[in-house]
Parts: sequence; C-alpha cells; structure tokens
Amino acid sequence: MSHGAACEVAILGAGPYGLSAAAHLRAAGVETRIFGEAMRFWESRMPRGMCLRSSWEASHVAHPDRALTLDDYEQAHRVELSKPIPLDDFIRYGRWYQARVAPDLDPRRIERIEARPDGFRLELEDGEPLRARRVVVAAGIASFVHRPPIFDGLPLELVSHSSDHRDFAPFRGREVVIVGAGQSALESAALLREAGAEVEVLARGPNVIWLDQRAGWLKSRYNPLKRLLYPPTDVGPPGLNLIVATPALFRHLPSSWQKWIAYRSIRPAGAGWLVPRMNGVQITVGRNVTRATILDGRVALELDDATVRRPDHVLLATGYRVDVSRYRFLAPEILSSVRCVDGYPLLGAGFESTVPGLHFLGAPAARSFGPVCRFVSGTTYMGRKLTKAIVGGKRKERAELGSDSPGLTVADRPVAFNAPGPGRPRPPGTS
Repeated sequence: MSHGAACEVAILGAGPYGLSAAAHLRAAGVETRIFGEAMRFWESRMPRGMCLRSSWEASHVAHPDRALTLDDYEQAHRVELSKPIPLDDFIRYGRWYQARVAPDLDPRRIERIEARPDGFRLELEDGEPLRARRVVVAAGIASFVHRPPIFDGLPLELVSHSSDHRDFAPFRGREVVIVGAGQSALESAALLREAGAEVEVLARGPNVIWLDQRAGWLKSRYNPLKRLLYPPTDVGPPGLNLIVATPALFRHLPSSWQKWIAYRSIRPAGAGWLVPRMNGVQITVGRNVTRATILDGRVALELDDATVRRPDHVLLATGYRVDVSRYRFLAPEILSSVRCVDGYPLLGAGFESTVPGLHFLGAPAARSFGPVCRFVSGTTYMGRKLTKAIVGGKRKERAELGSDSPGLTVADRPVAFNAPGPGRPRPPGTS
C-alpha cells in the first residue's frame, strides 16, 4: 500500500448493512473505516408514522456476538417498543448500535472511487484522499428509485415518488392517487388518509395481497413448529422461506428458479396490521395507467379501461430497481469492469465483484444471493461471510508474501477495535 492515509477496508454507508459489516470486521481484527450518516436513508426517505413490515426477530442488526439486539436496546433504555416497530424507534436503535460498534463513524461522503494496482483510491467530499485495499459498498437503494417512463417529464410537485416524502401533512384536503400495491403504497395510503387526504390506490394485479392473515398460531413463539416453518429471516412464503434463508443454496440454483423464488418472495403485498387503517381508502385493482399528462394544473391519468383520474397529486410507490451504474461515486473504469446482469453485480464468495477487492452488500447482492439481501435480516449472513472472505484473503496474501515482508504496511496488520458495549472481539478467522 502506498504512503499516506490508508486502511485495510473502507465501508461506504452507515445503514444496517454498513454498520453490521463494521461490527463483524472489527471484531475479527480487520482495520476498518466507515463513512456516511447513520441511518440517513431511513430518516430522510421514509415517512413519519411508518412501521417496519418485518417481524421483531427479523429486525435486529446482526452483531458477531449476537449482541446489540432490539431486546438489548429495550433493556438499556428501559423501554418497551411497539410491535410492529415504529420507524423512529428503529432509527434510534440503529444509532444506538452505531455508537457502540462505530463511534468513529466519518459522516463525509465518498465522491469517487478509483481502482489502483494496490487497491483503491477514494476521494472524500472535502477533497481528502484515502487508500484502501478493499472497499465494501453498502450505500443502500436511494440511487435506485424507479419512476415508470410514462411519468417522465411531469413535475415533481404533481408526480412524486414515495421516497420523496417525510411528512404527508401538506396533502390534507387534497386528492391523491397512489400507483402501486406493495407495503409502501398501502402504508402511504393509510398515512395520507390519516393526514386528511382523499386517497385512491391503483393496482395492476387482480387483488391486493395481505400478509400474516392466516395460521397466526403457527407463528406463535410458543409453537415448536415455528422454527421449522418460519426461519427468523422472515422473507418469503412457507417452504420458499427456507431456501431464501439459505443464501449459499439460493446462489447455486438455476437462474430460472432464482427468478421465480425471488418474485414469489418479494411480490407486492401489505402487512395484515394495515387492514384496519385502510378505511376510507379506495382501492382499484386490475388497472394500468396508459397515459399521464398535466391538464389545468392537475394530473390527468388515462387508464386501460378508458376511465380518467384527475387528482391533485400522483404518488409513485413503484419501488426501486437496482442498477449499480447509478452509483455516481464509482469511476467509469470500475463500472466497465463490474460484470452485471440487469443492473445487479454478479458476486462471488464474500460478495466480491469481478473487480477484486470491491464488495457489494444489501440489495445489489440480491441477484447472486437472493431476496433476503433486501432486508435487515440479511445482515446476519452477509456480515459473517464478508468477514470470513476478507480474513481468509489476508491470510492467503501473508502466506504468499511472508509475514516479515517489507512490502506490508500497518494497514496489513490486524488492529482490534475495542468498541464499548457487550461482547468481546472474536479472534481472526471465526465467523
């Protein structure tokens, strides 16, 4: 590694995946720097009043010692969180976790990453350079907002994405049409209605799918069958959820199987606990928008049944589509070397891309390791396997160069990070 500011691993992003990766790597003695604002996406791109759809067990940010869980957070603060978990409580939990595993979190943005023969060169927002042997991209999905082409060119004040709003109070007394039928669409509809808006949900499918409405006794914590039928990852219907909870298995399935399992596991659906809050929300199913224009200061939506809607505002709850080329911090030469399928990087062991030393966590890993990578519960698998791959790579490199090689710098020697909080760092090589 060249002289100057350097580290073994640089992590971009301080959401659940970035924080969990830092906790695992540091516990294994890997020198790690992490950049970003803790839980920023959750705070700035999700609406107040929202609750997590995932279950309690599936919402812990993974720690190598199975510490710093939601239960630990409750005990530390002498509080009892509601279930489902309110967004603001989860944000506070994430920042509590961050204070214990990464109190040195650097809030600066990484503006650019370039490949070098000895690793990577990173440029921070204030111009400071940094060199890293490896880079872990845990930058989330904010760059992947999907806005259907039919709405191209329409002004944001009339047609916006669900991630554009933190507060729905300004919509009081206004007519809003929501395009979509997933959790974001349905919860936004409930929140808008509660804020005093008139709301209609337009769904392409023949019906709206509500989760957790059947066989509730099977999910009871007292049921011995629960672990067999419902792994704690809480992603996918019974049967498929066992495959999704085993990313190493998903990775080796035929591509056609992977696509079908992924679709079945993350198709648009709403949490059952939303149903009582949908009173007053009109839901229209089996309809597509064929044309969208602006007429007399309002949006005109033409549907495939020849009807027209004229709302004050259209909210696109149309989700996100991964395309790592939209990560502007990756230099063009890196992007041209990352092999992708449909925007997803193809990843090997340790979530390493075709650019050696460049790893992707979270949603970008879903094409290779399955839909669990889109949820907080995926941090358990990803943190463990990322660490195993990096520690193993360091050992192999040392064996090839020799432990006393003059070419190694301080960045090549494990430095334990003794963060405050429960648990002791594990020795290198454990996972």
